[in-house]
Amino acid sequence: MAALLPHGCAQLKISRPAQVRQPRRPNATLSPSPLRGDTIDWVEASSSFFHNDTRPIMLFDGVCNLCNGGVRFVRDNDHKRNIRFEALQSESGKKLLQRSSRSPDDISSVVLVEKDRSYIKSEAVLKIMEYLDLPFPQLAFFLQLVPFYLTVAGS
Repeated sequence: MAALLPHGCAQLKISRPAQVRQPRRPNATLSPSPLRGDTIDWVEASSSFFHNDTRPIMLFDGVCNLCNGGVRFVRDNDHKRNIRFEALQSESGKKLLQRSSRSPDDISSVVLVEKDRSYIKSEAVLKIMEYLDLPFPQLAFFLQLVPFYLTVAGS
């Protein structure tokens, strides 16, 4: 807003911008329970997925055609059946997302959940490749060197 001062000068008065609250990222390991005031340990709550079967679980967007094609590719190149699959939208998928420190509604990327660790996005893809038949484990090894090489070459 401008105000006119003597001698024809204008004074510009600027109000402070409103504070914008940044959305809090949920802490998936310990988050409030909607039913009670206590917390849920999502690693413990989802540990039953690995009691009888220690194979990793690939989480994917169950309504995405590209993602379904990726699942078919993994299934076709995993003759030993090293990887299990679960849709991100399923209840199990949501629990595993929270175990992986992700929001249960986050269906933005592929996630690979192992018993003790989770991998997200390109890291998940490279880890999935390690479980597939030849030549994919070797290809994953060389692809892991690419970011390292680009970092060293750029220095």
